[in-house]
Amino acid sequence: MKVEKDSARIDEKRVTYEARFDGKWVLQTNTDLSPEKVALKYKELWRVERVFRDVKSLLDTRPIFHQKDQTIRGHVFCSFLALVLRKELDQRLVKAGHRFEWAEIKQDLKSLQTVTIEENGRRLAIRSQSKGVCGKVFQAVGVAMPPTIRDVEPIPEKSDGSANKIRVSFN
Repeated sequence: MKVEKDSARIDEKRVTYEARFDGKWVLQTNTDLSPEKVALKYKELWRVERVFRDVKSLLDTRPIFHQKDQTIRGHVFCSFLALVLRKELDQRLVKAGHRFEWAEIKQDLKSLQTVTIEENGRRLAIRSQSKGVCGKVFQAVGVAMPPTIRDVEPIPEKSDGSANKIRVSFN
């Protein structure tokens, strides 16, 4: 854009010149990899970062700013582990004949909740109804869906003989 006194106009020659660089990026590295391999690895980096963001949001973690080598290595390890687990899940789903979007998997798994109810010394865990692809994900990885209702360890009797109150907790 060119600005002259009270007017502004687009410099068409400059736009045409700059358009040659649209969609291009420059990478500098200290490895012995070929430029093609460096470009491929760089393009794959977004997957690792996306999976890590997804895992952090699924676990409700906040961003952590690392200052020490040990914590940076831990961060990279967790990112890599998340990527490996995600890839394994994807492969098992494909093997079972399913192709689901990651957002759909996360949403449906996150909706699976347990409510714990305590009454008269008995404690029950009640699972919410599974939605969407949830059951197929469990099946693809060979894990049984948690039972709808199950007994949890009993509540000990109170020494003063008073009745237990009803308590409900959400997990």
